[in-house]
Amino acid sequence: MRLTLALLSLLVLAGCSSWQADPQDIKPVPQERLRGFQTPVENGGEVVVTRDFGLRGGGCYVAVMIDRKIAARIHVGEQVHLQVPAGMRIVSIESDPEDDTLCGMGNLLREKAARIEPGQTLHFRISADNTIGFDIQPVEAD
Repeated sequence: MRLTLALLSLLVLAGCSSWQADPQDIKPVPQERLRGFQTPVENGGEVVVTRDFGLRGGGCYVAVMIDRKIAARIHVGEQVHLQVPAGMRIVSIESDPEDDTLCGMGNLLREKAARIEPGQTLHFRISADNTIGFDIQPVEAD
């Protein structure tokens, strides 16, 4: 009985971690949740952010930020393409400031510095797990 409970507990905890979406399952962030960085920038680059699938935070939007300005409200299995000036940028995720439910009352802030060269596209992944919560990491494009 104890072994069964221990295994069940492990399965429940593992179920809270996120997993990368298959490319055919990824959807774009709808227009009504885009907040900026949609106009191409002369000599600029692109930041592509994809949010994993998973139960942890699955009912909440996460704010994607560029240089601490909101760019989009992203949900699980979604992707956003952001047009940014070349140079050093801060790519981050935060609790959604437009959400007045418990989701928006969290204390989420994860930031990554990124150097964008003209014409370059950088990819980032939003993941979630039980040890660190939400995170954003750069990923190599396929």
